[in-house]
Amino acid sequence: MVDKSELLRVPAFADLPGDQIVWFLSKSEEKHVTAGEIYVHQGDPADSMYVILEGQFQWRGEFGGDVVTASAKPGDVTGVLPFSRMKQFTVTGRAVTDGRVLRFPASLFPELVQKMPELTTRLVGMMSDRIREFTRFEQQRDRLASLGKLSAGLAHELNNPASAAKRATSQLRDILKKIRDASLELGRRDLTPAQKSEIEKLEASFIQQEVVPPDALTISDLEDQIDSLLRSHGQNDLWQLAADLARRNIKPEVLESLFATLDGDTARAALVRIAASAEVASLLHEIESSTSRISDLVGAIKEYTYMDQAPVQNVDIVRSLETTLTILNHKLKQGVVVQRDYLRVPLLVNSFGSELNQVWTNIIDNAIDAMHGKGELRVRTYRDDGCVVVEIGDSGPGISDELQSHIFEPFFTTKGVGEGTGLGLDTVQRIVKKHRGSIQVRSQPGDTRFQVWLPLAEAKP
Repeated sequence: MVDKSELLRVPAFADLPGDQIVWFLSKSEEKHVTAGEIYVHQGDPADSMYVILEGQFQWRGEFGGDVVTASAKPGDVTGVLPFSRMKQFTVTGRAVTDGRVLRFPASLFPELVQKMPELTTRLVGMMSDRIREFTRFEQQRDRLASLGKLSAGLAHELNNPASAAKRATSQLRDILKKIRDASLELGRRDLTPAQKSEIEKLEASFIQQEVVPPDALTISDLEDQIDSLLRSHGQNDLWQLAADLARRNIKPEVLESLFATLDGDTARAALVRIAASAEVASLLHEIESSTSRISDLVGAIKEYTYMDQAPVQNVDIVRSLETTLTILNHKLKQGVVVQRDYLRVPLLVNSFGSELNQVWTNIIDNAIDAMHGKGELRVRTYRDDGCVVVEIGDSGPGISDELQSHIFEPFFTTKGVGEGTGLGLDTVQRIVKKHRGSIQVRSQPGDTRFQVWLPLAEAKP
């Protein structure tokens, strides 16, 4: 049986009057548990508060697809606490070792508040700490999940141009060998200055021209025409060269000058070198485009995270929005059309730039999910007195009036298990308020708009 001195050693009960301790013990039930025994099941009615007297205990539950555990030791007060809104236990309580607990029924909380006000105050403080800790954990998990999604998307975005550049450099090795062999063959020929000039002129024209890729039918027709021309001059095995030239939109009549001024074998070597040189130019352009895309993405990442920049500065809102759209391009390009309506003058906000990007990311990401990846995303900026207003809208199904009143509440989500924690818009609202701004939503089917008001900063000269 538990005596007063044992309960007074529990921090929450320390220094409380003896009559209050006696009353609490008279309303409590002592329970002995063995190692491995479950004394609370997830989903059970939240009808008890527990004071751990002896032994080691563990709470275990699943949140958003992740298993979360928390330990409890002698002196801890766990379970449901006064003023808690919890209706069911969200975790399972299990004894790690043999131990004892004191169970106090939640139905007596109103009487507890009257008889033990100091204990009630301490328990409310504990509940607040518990909520803060859990919220911090969920926010960290939400940030990691968001970071994971962004990282996966960016990895995909970076992989495409990187793969293209790698593929192009691999092809360059084979083509450069063709150029070398063809150049050696031409070097053995006793070419006149006029013949050399004709080869160089044709080669330069193929390399320098901007090629607009023709359609598949045009390529097929050109390939047949070039192949016929080559065969008419005794070149019956250059079908691959004909295909390469057709892809670059080369007309067969351009090649006639070679056969008019050169013998068949020399013209063949010249054609191989010219076609290979043109292919090198094409591959170099592909490498340049791919590496430029990688450079742009790396720049966007630095801009998005405000790497190497002051944490607080005047941020250009349009630039911030465009950086976020670049980072989310992997989700947008699946079928989302972006409509921009930006005020032409710069709109500066003194802020933590990376946090503002987090606001745009959460709102835009939710809009894309609401449209199931296909629809119209509308991004607009305008000035309203001393504020910049950022409006982000989508053509999704809309948010019902009932849900609109809850979307900014912590842990509220309409997504399935493991898809959302319900902290995205709560985080958005906290960041906006931190910047002395406000946010509101208007929604109807086909037109949902989030509007964010932020105070403008004076632009520095």
